[in-house]
Amino acid sequence: MPSVSRSASQPELTALFASVQQHFQDVIVPLWQGPGWNADMALPYEALDAEHRPLPPQRYRAMACARQLYLFSSLIGQVPQAEERAAALFRSLQQHFHDAEHGGWFYSIDPQGAPLDQRKDLYTHAFILFACAHYWEKVREPLVESVLNAALEVVAQRFATGDGLYEASLDRDWSSLNSGPLQNPLMHLAEAFLAILSVREDAAVQSALIELCTAMQKRFIDPQHAVLMEKPLGAVDNWFEPGHQFEWYFLLESSPLLRGSKLHASLDRAFTFTEQLGVDQHTGAVRAMLELDDHPRDATQRIWAQAEYLRALTLRPGSEASVQHQLQALQQRFLHAGGWYECRDEHGEVSRKDMPSTTPYHLATCYRGLVEYLR
Repeated sequence: MPSVSRSASQPELTALFASVQQHFQDVIVPLWQGPGWNADMALPYEALDAEHRPLPPQRYRAMACARQLYLFSSLIGQVPQAEERAAALFRSLQQHFHDAEHGGWFYSIDPQGAPLDQRKDLYTHAFILFACAHYWEKVREPLVESVLNAALEVVAQRFATGDGLYEASLDRDWSSLNSGPLQNPLMHLAEAFLAILSVREDAAVQSALIELCTAMQKRFIDPQHAVLMEKPLGAVDNWFEPGHQFEWYFLLESSPLLRGSKLHASLDRAFTFTEQLGVDQHTGAVRAMLELDDHPRDATQRIWAQAEYLRALTLRPGSEASVQHQLQALQQRFLHAGGWYECRDEHGEVSRKDMPSTTPYHLATCYRGLVEYLR
């Protein structure tokens, strides 16, 4: 007897998700096709205000360009002009941010297009890998794979520290800034490696991913609670972020390669602890930053963390009620007729009304997880 899909067995959740998806396609995506797009620069503005006006540009970041490249790559075949927009973003990534002298990509340019922050950071390069992998999957153009391979080479040759981990930041000429490894860019590098492995066989990337996760377990996992700290163990002024715990959990749980690893076992063990400390059981709000002693370091509620918690829940056994509750919380607390609220404060009041160009990436990956969940 064929199994019943969740979409058939959970009609309320299916209808709710259809409404949220419609909002994304009808409200959020057009913001970045219209008022959020600087046609002269062929780049997204960093953020729009509540009236959909671009905030006066102070900079443009390669990471934001790459996140929007992922967004429009994911919409090819679903949204008019998505492929044209993705192509423009890919060209802009190379035109505006690539460092022809030293290799790699600048962090940011100024409003006139001149290099601004010329450091090379792993977070940016991870998103370039991630976006190019998804874009190449859709268009299969040799130039896109060439850029992907160039970024992989830069990460392996410049950022790698020889122990499975990578420097978070280097100077323009690749000289050391003594940044050391940091959790967030390493997570997005793992995400990028998984994206590459989803579109092609790559033994070197697979080996680098396994080594990275092994090193993360050794250097970042708190031995008592099994949560992933933001800095290596023993670092001064350390903390953990529930949103990142949930983000890592999804990456590990969704990968046949990583499921069953020691790092996966740690994040699986820490899930309930993270929920207890980091999620308001009444509202579903996810707190931003926590100390291990249950002291909230920052109780701000951010839409990206809500999206990551919801996506993680889609992979937790017996989570049907929680998934619906969290999708309702996302819709009611963060989405609105004109777009979304980026942040609420610890009391639930809207504390940030502008809409950054980087946030649709989190919503798109969350909704992709929900599509899989409802199959």
